[in-house]
Amino acid sequence: MLKKRLLTPGPTDVPPEVLIEMAKPIFHHRTSEFREMFAAVNAGMKKIFRTENLVLTVAGSGTAGMEAAICCACPRDRKALVANSGKFGERWVKVAKLHGLDVDEVKTEWGTPITADVIEKKLAGGGYGSVIVVYSETSTATACDLQAIAKAVKKTDAILIADCITACGTLPLETDAWGVDIVASGSQKAFMLPPGLAMLSVSQKAWKNIDAIKAPNIYLDLKAYRKSIADDDMPYTAPVTLLRGLRVSVDMINAIGIETIWARCALLAKATREAVKAIGLGVCSKSPSDSVTAIRLPEGVDDGIRKVLQKKYGFNVAGGQDDWKNKVIRVSHMGYVDPFDTIGFIASLEYTLADLGVKVEIGKGVATAAKGLREWK
Repeated sequence: MLKKRLLTPGPTDVPPEVLIEMAKPIFHHRTSEFREMFAAVNAGMKKIFRTENLVLTVAGSGTAGMEAAICCACPRDRKALVANSGKFGERWVKVAKLHGLDVDEVKTEWGTPITADVIEKKLAGGGYGSVIVVYSETSTATACDLQAIAKAVKKTDAILIADCITACGTLPLETDAWGVDIVASGSQKAFMLPPGLAMLSVSQKAWKNIDAIKAPNIYLDLKAYRKSIADDDMPYTAPVTLLRGLRVSVDMINAIGIETIWARCALLAKATREAVKAIGLGVCSKSPSDSVTAIRLPEGVDDGIRKVLQKKYGFNVAGGQDDWKNKVIRVSHMGYVDPFDTIGFIASLEYTLADLGVKVEIGKGVATAAKGLREWK
């Protein structure tokens, strides 16, 4: 018997309460029962996004949400500043170009986030209608200073679109107070659901752009979602089962309190980073995200470490991508994760390294993590 623990940065583990709700008999989406449920979801989502603006839900992954934001809200006659600090920044460059935007791509080394100073200097030259950044770049486990970036963008008439797919519900996010115009997230991260839902909060500043742009598609037209949500409905077939699960997960998050969850994620991430350092490994990012940690593998160890972690100890983590393949493993701190998952992962990492012939002091990382997690509330 081996208990499986999912610590990949998406999909994340799903709580039993959510699974049970999604296993119940389905009901039709064009009913008062659905509208009442969806109204509760929408109200709860605003608390998590920290916004009074509409939070729209699209059936699709976080990529669908980001593409909807880019194609519907970015003016075609003005430049789009897109930060590329990893695989997902790279993706948004491709999406923006596909939709005919004049893209000014700002690339930074993996593990190094774009800064507000760079964005402010770019915007000072004029001609920009939108800025697209990734708050928590999952591929490199790196977080940027979204608050400072929002402050820089807010001084202009450009809108700020933030990929918060692994940030919303994990990292501090004050959508309205900071002035982030569009925040996109996804169900399979901190919301503790299977993949299949994208969520977007949209500011009045962004809606002015959206109303002036003819959407290049039907399904991702945000105006259609705004029209339907006024009646607590969705414009197309609603993923009822996922939305039922979302109702439960949103209630769970809000019962704990989003600020408490931010603090818990930060504690899990810090304990993991300190434990990793204690056993002689490194953390790759120069600005580590509290959503996910990228652990540098020791010399002579490659991505095969994940097979041992999974098959022998039951821990499923992610590997590196592109140039980081066979050089890092990535472990999530989002959603349904607690101190004992973290301590157990560190123990399994120590055991696995020893199995692979790496000299490691068994228990040193565990003791470091356990000590750090005493602050858990």
